[in-house]
Amino acid sequence: MFSKKILKNTMMLYFRQILLLFVSLYTVRVVLDTLGVEDYGVYSVIAGIVTLCTFLNTGMASATQRFFAFALGKHDFERLKTVFCVNVFIYCLVAIVTIALLESLGMWFINHHLNIPRERVDSAIMLFHCSVITFVFTVFTAPLIAVITAHEDMHYFAFISIIEGLLRLFAVILLTYLPGDKLVVYGILLLIVTIIIFIVYGAVCFQKYPECQLKKIYWDKALLKEIFSFTGWSLYGQLTTVFRFQAVTILINQFFNPSVAAARAIALTISSKVNIFSSNFNTSLYPPIVKNYASGNQKELDSLIFNGSKITFFLMWIFVLPLIIEMEYILNLWLTTMPEQAVVFTQLALVESLIFSISLPISSAARAYGKMKKYELTLGFMQISIFFIAYLILDLGYPAYSVFIVAILVNIAMFVARLFIVSKQIGLSKLAFLKNTFNPMILLVIVSATPSWFISSQTPNGFLFTTINVAICMILSTVAMYFIGLDATWRHKIRQFLGDKFFVRK
Repeated sequence: MFSKKILKNTMMLYFRQILLLFVSLYTVRVVLDTLGVEDYGVYSVIAGIVTLCTFLNTGMASATQRFFAFALGKHDFERLKTVFCVNVFIYCLVAIVTIALLESLGMWFINHHLNIPRERVDSAIMLFHCSVITFVFTVFTAPLIAVITAHEDMHYFAFISIIEGLLRLFAVILLTYLPGDKLVVYGILLLIVTIIIFIVYGAVCFQKYPECQLKKIYWDKALLKEIFSFTGWSLYGQLTTVFRFQAVTILINQFFNPSVAAARAIALTISSKVNIFSSNFNTSLYPPIVKNYASGNQKELDSLIFNGSKITFFLMWIFVLPLIIEMEYILNLWLTTMPEQAVVFTQLALVESLIFSISLPISSAARAYGKMKKYELTLGFMQISIFFIAYLILDLGYPAYSVFIVAILVNIAMFVARLFIVSKQIGLSKLAFLKNTFNPMILLVIVSATPSWFISSQTPNGFLFTTINVAICMILSTVAMYFIGLDATWRHKIRQFLGDKFFVRK
């Protein structure tokens, strides 16, 4: 249901993300200063080898959350216990396979292919072992987070995430004072933080949710097969996305100079940070979509998808509009040396992110349906096609920014494909979706972008005027979203939510 709970969860996740963003920026700076450039490079490479396996964790967490939320929607509490037990078995299997791969292939790669100073090899190996153990605890933390998310208890997730961020900050500060090899000490400190967070999540889940128990084993072979099928196709979709981004980056590197490749990296970094704010909203939206599909509540399911797509776009637009308009000054302010084409690359990357944001609730609905083969095969093929079309375009002599235009056009086609596939799967009306989402979106863009662009074009460059222009863009977008984008029901819900939050009732 589109209730106060979703609004509350979204606000908490926004606060969490902003806080963690500042913490991460500060910790990177301190770690770099403490370890030094060489050891920080070693740490980045070693940690990168381990994080290559995180796509397994992400895919499993998505499956766990889906099956928990589905059982909750059915009010089948015995099924919840079975889902938990089956998932514990799968996560144990994933952990064993991951350890075996990392401690064999990973160690072989470190010893034979990594360019590490001879005197730092032993420290790098110790860091690697710590990182593997850290990843294993992260694997076992994932289902606990999925349980909390499925129950929509985001306050636990947000609060514990903030604790984790502060613990990591404390670990970094502690690193500057502790004796010994800083590289190894940092790996041990991060391992301790991960173990503490795992214990906290475990304490919450085993105390609050009856299905989280290990006293009795519940087993269902058919469920195991269903989860593996769901996870397998989800992992395929994630791999095609990773392939597309990395392969196009390599293309840019092959056809153009390193400065152009750096510009693409900057564009993707900025768009990924903006994407977090829309994904936070959809983290809150995913469980109720699954629950309403499971309970057969088609009217509420349609409302969640219609309003979810619209509001996801609006939340992105508030940040994207000022960034697009003031991109050149913002990049010059942030970067000492701005790579060529960074401005146009970033603007186009943000447009692509906007188009993708509309599809997020539709993707959640596809996962609620559960049968992912057709959905992931279609979308995966289209993702991979971006690489081949981009190669053809560049080979014909088109400029570097054309790869972003290709991605934008394919993302539009992917949105259409998602809408057609999911509408057939869950009975969603395509015309109703377009009427309820696109009309307000187009009007919002026109009403907010036109005056924002005009004001920006009439004011000189400078920190003060850019700050004012950014504020004007965000205010115009917010006002337009409230009066044009939202219907009367939603405006009432927001007024009521803000009234309960900031005004004391007698």
